[in-house]
Amino acid sequence: MNLITGELEKKTIEPEEIKNHIGEIIKIHGSIYKIRKMSDFSFVLLRTKRDVLQCIFTPETAEFKEEELREESCVIVTAKVIEEKRSKTGYDLQMMGLQVLSLPKEGSPIVINNKLVDTSMENLLNYRPVTLRNEKQRAIFKLQEGICIGFRKFLAKENFTEIHTPKIVQAGAEGGANIFSLDYFGKEAYLAQSPQFYKQMMVGVFERVFEIAPVFRAEKHDTSRHLNEYTSVDFEMGYVESFRDIMQMETKMLQSAFAYLKEEYQKEMELLKVKLPQADAIPEIKFRDAKEKIAAEYGRTIKDYDDFEPEEEKLLCEYMQKETGSEFVFVTHYPSKKRPFYAMESREDASETESFDLLFRGLEVTTGGQRIHSYEEQVKKMEKRGMNTALFESYLLMHKYGMPPHGGLGLGLERFTSRLLLQDNVRFSTLFPRDINRVTP
Repeated sequence: MNLITGELEKKTIEPEEIKNHIGEIIKIHGSIYKIRKMSDFSFVLLRTKRDVLQCIFTPETAEFKEEELREESCVIVTAKVIEEKRSKTGYDLQMMGLQVLSLPKEGSPIVINNKLVDTSMENLLNYRPVTLRNEKQRAIFKLQEGICIGFRKFLAKENFTEIHTPKIVQAGAEGGANIFSLDYFGKEAYLAQSPQFYKQMMVGVFERVFEIAPVFRAEKHDTSRHLNEYTSVDFEMGYVESFRDIMQMETKMLQSAFAYLKEEYQKEMELLKVKLPQADAIPEIKFRDAKEKIAAEYGRTIKDYDDFEPEEEKLLCEYMQKETGSEFVFVTHYPSKKRPFYAMESREDASETESFDLLFRGLEVTTGGQRIHSYEEQVKKMEKRGMNTALFESYLLMHKYGMPPHGGLGLGLERFTSRLLLQDNVRFSTLFPRDINRVTP
């Protein structure tokens, strides 16, 4: 009888360990990324899970023929580690033996082993399983991993409990037509626009909660900033005194995540030429003041007094960076008519809400604010909007049986990553984008 103990037998060395084996013979697995033939030898680049390693093939030292090397074949290489100070890694791998684990059936339809994948966005996404193998393409999502880990580490340290909420729901958190409906065993149900209802409920249980998960918006936008499925970083916290407590927590979270990236993801940041923004102090401005400031500063006529136009977001960020040096800006007190029914209205002006957006390098990346915690106040606002409170009975249970003052936010992970990398389309920072035209691959 075999016993499974959890002990994995290591047959190959980890890439990060190679530098400790200069002068020794090691085995390393990976995919052959690129072959560059010279006059009497060849450079063979081996793509491992995080690094691209330089191997040297010479007929004199290799126990196999060069014809056995094929790009995108998966192999185990036996090699001698030779110190090479001119190399980024500090060493080269002198190839000795080769074990071919698999061979591609045909050549790649797109050249992926150059610095950039020189093709259209359509091809980039159509051949995603292949194009993501490009060193820079995959670095985007390694960096995105670091952002998520940075957020998680911070929130855990701040005593937030990670939760996992349903994505099939009875009612949309924000209502309206922008929800995907589905037949749920003969009943009408929807894909969740947000974990809003559930994270509020869980504030009554754990006080502080967070979730990093997909959300779904049936918006018929086909722009560089919209997706129909994206990853939302949500947190909710109880016993707040003001919506500014949430803004302070997000600022601290960003500071912590950037410090983590600097410490653990320097490799990807150098490859992608990432310039981390300063988040030591983020300026805030009221929505109405921001609209007027943009109009005055840039000679624009205000067309919509209830929301920003994309160009206004860009101009506000440009102005605030010029005035304060910050690439972030909190915009507060959005009009009540443009915020969901659970947004708390300002005590000073009921036409405004205790809410905010965070704009980063010209784009809104976060929406948040304080929520209504009083049962009477919440029902009153829903009825004022003509909503059927009976449809929200399970949501209102938490209000009925007592809730602390609370609030939270949702941050779009793909938008945030895209702005961090100064990309002009959010799809570049989306692993497998879902928009109005695409459900594959």
